Amino acid sequence: MEAVDIEALRDSPIGQLVPIRGHDPRLGEAYEYVAYVPDPLPSNLELKAETYAAVIDAASAMARADQASSLLPNPSLLARPATRREAVSTSALEGTYALLADVFEADFLDVGELTGSVSEVRNYVTAAERAYDMVAEGQPISVRMLEDLQRELLRGTASDGSHAGSVRTTQVFIGLGNQRVMSARFVPPPADHRLLDGLRLWQDWIREPSAIPTIIRVAVSHYQFETLHPFHDGNGRLGRLVMALQLMSAGELRFPVLNISPWLEQHRTEYQDGLLRVSQTGGWDNWVCFISAAIHAEALEVIDRVDKLLALREEFQAILHGAKGVSLRIADDLIGYPMITASAAAALHGVSYQAANTAITKLVDKGILRQRTAGRYDRIFQCDGVLAALEY
Repeated sequence: MEAVDIEALRDSPIGQLVPIRGHDPRLGEAYEYVAYVPDPLPSNLELKAETYAAVIDAASAMARADQASSLLPNPSLLARPATRREAVSTSALEGTYALLADVFEADFLDVGELTGSVSEVRNYVTAAERAYDMVAEGQPISVRMLEDLQRELLRGTASDGSHAGSVRTTQVFIGLGNQRVMSARFVPPPADHRLLDGLRLWQDWIREPSAIPTIIRVAVSHYQFETLHPFHDGNGRLGRLVMALQLMSAGELRFPVLNISPWLEQHRTEYQDGLLRVSQTGGWDNWVCFISAAIHAEALEVIDRVDKLLALREEFQAILHGAKGVSLRIADDLIGYPMITASAAAALHGVSYQAANTAITKLVDKGILRQRTAGRYDRIFQCDGVLAALEY
């Protein structure tokens, strides 16, 4: 990873370089360098007509995706796998890899049975679902909320510690590796009043009423958050989660069914370079178009996925020949619960363990479910058709 172009940042029209100094314990040496402090976000943005056209297209696709999700008997069911898809991709962007099926399975395993990577991805699921609930209850996005979510993200990981759940109090460097400070790809603001003031102004900006279209606000505020880099770890995952929370808070999405991270993962280099380029040039058009492309592409994926899941649901109903009872209810909910145990099914549908177990046996006999695990009392069953529709 290349070191930052200091001269390009020195000429930035939307931020400034400030001197920093400190001690690098890794190399046992003092350093003197510069960090980048972004200016407060503007109340108005002048963008090209082509940029607004990209935003309008993305907003239209997102509205169609939101409408498509409402075609499901229980739209909230789609949010469950969507959150896990997002967890897999947003974590992969930070170098933590897990299979979607393993993340679904984690719901039924003890902590000691999880690998480190699956446990970390699972932390994101927990944090995201909590965040969605808070926004649905009308809570505004806040730094305090993000501190709580960051603590959940780091729980039990190598990055967990006394600093978890708090805005950083020391200088950090992005893309440093084992090199000297001067080799960092980017150096965020010092951990002093400039970081705290920047965060306060960022929070105010995303909360205040504005005529700026939501997708533009999402793109711009994501840049600002990542540039401030307020935490020691988890900034990327939290920043991408905030994007979804903004769309929900603005009423653009009724349910968190749109995943932005899978597209960003496919365009990782352009994503990382785009953030830096905004700092260097102050130009918002390319960045807003990039985020609009991500939302547009993933919105179309949602529409396609809903079609596939509805087709699967109809297929299951045909296989069960209009049967009523627990087996049909479990089959109907497989689009949200493609992995299930008898205990979980009993709790979800308010029936006895025996009734749930009998229903699952019927679904296995019909080829809708298959057993995933053996040698444990509460066996895990999975629906390959739904998992395939979610994983593509």
